[in-house]
Amino acid sequence: MRVTITRLGHLGDGIAETPEGPVFAPRTLPGEVIEGELLAGRIDAPAIITPSADRVRPPCAHYRMCGGCALQHASDSFVAGWKADVVRTALAAQGLQVTIGAQHLSPPASRRRAVLAGRRTKAGAMVGFHARASETLIDTPDCRVLRPELLAALPALRAATVLGASRKGEISFALSVTDGGVDVVVSGGREPDAPLRQSLAALADTHGFARLVWNGEPLALRRPPSQHFGAARVEPPPGAFLQATREGEAALLAAVKAAVGGASRLADLFAGSGTFALPLASQAEVHAVEGDLAMVAALLAGARGAPGLKNVSAEARDLFRRPLLPDELARFDAVVLDPPRAGAEAQVEEIGRAGVPVLAYVSCNPVSFARDARALVAVGYQIDWIELVDQFRWSTHIELAARFSLRPSGAASGR
Repeated sequence: MRVTITRLGHLGDGIAETPEGPVFAPRTLPGEVIEGELLAGRIDAPAIITPSADRVRPPCAHYRMCGGCALQHASDSFVAGWKADVVRTALAAQGLQVTIGAQHLSPPASRRRAVLAGRRTKAGAMVGFHARASETLIDTPDCRVLRPELLAALPALRAATVLGASRKGEISFALSVTDGGVDVVVSGGREPDAPLRQSLAALADTHGFARLVWNGEPLALRRPPSQHFGAARVEPPPGAFLQATREGEAALLAAVKAAVGGASRLADLFAGSGTFALPLASQAEVHAVEGDLAMVAALLAGARGAPGLKNVSAEARDLFRRPLLPDELARFDAVVLDPPRAGAEAQVEEIGRAGVPVLAYVSCNPVSFARDARALVAVGYQIDWIELVDQFRWSTHIELAARFSLRPSGAASGR
């Protein structure tokens, strides 16, 4: 079948419109004429008859098989434009028209955290990402996304897979680059007996891991797996959230600082281990709220050891079930909001009722962001600007930072 691709879907597949319905084809671009066997509405192995001017040679040898990246065949300028269009479309669906401002793209080989899978083989083990929409594991020793420290850990991860994975099962490695080395958090491995614990601890020491946690049990702590958030040195708990690249974290922090401006009293909601709260504490009093008690403890410990910070307070609280209420929000000049993909519907409602003057909103989901933005605009806020931060290069993942402020004509209801 021969078709012409007209647009990309939200997973990065090209879409061709035909009388029989849409046809999906991976690794294609708008304007391309493609040909291939159609099966269940898909052409999974398209031949490119007429390529797009935005088509480039994928830099990674694993690209055609690996499911870790979806857009290596597209130029950076095309991907930036497409991601901006996704955000505009999500906002337009909520009746909002906004100009997208600056865009920040993390460089290749900059991902400092990733989750890899490991599986034993007859020859030893393989460690990498899965093929797209498949349980097939792809060994990815030459990945162009991961930082060199993570690639250097692959031989040790293969050895750990041989030692601790079941014969037919799969093991998961959550990896982070820290000040002390690579932090390795393993799930799905065999329950360790004394000899396996000893072997894994020796492996961690030989390969210089900062920490090795196996099925929730710490087996080795060679050096503190710390991160620096501003002047604070923080040791996040195993598997804690961390911005994917240092460059992306810096861009988001700069946007948040620009959004809150000279505010002297801030609330940081969904604060994690202090990515924003601790750097902001150099200029303002900060109250951090996070649902995970261990991350709250790490944040407070980091604040206590950092010089020159203003007062930092924190609480563990489920903001989905117990959002901060207007009387609690009344003491803040600005709020920083960085929710998970579901957004922050309940908390946004209370922010609107309180009439908080300024909101810095960091989002990893344009759809939930647009929903929350509509709710804020409906009660008197305006979107001052939006910036995109692309930490997941060559993927369909989209992150953004935005500033909301009360319109000069009036305050939000409930103020």
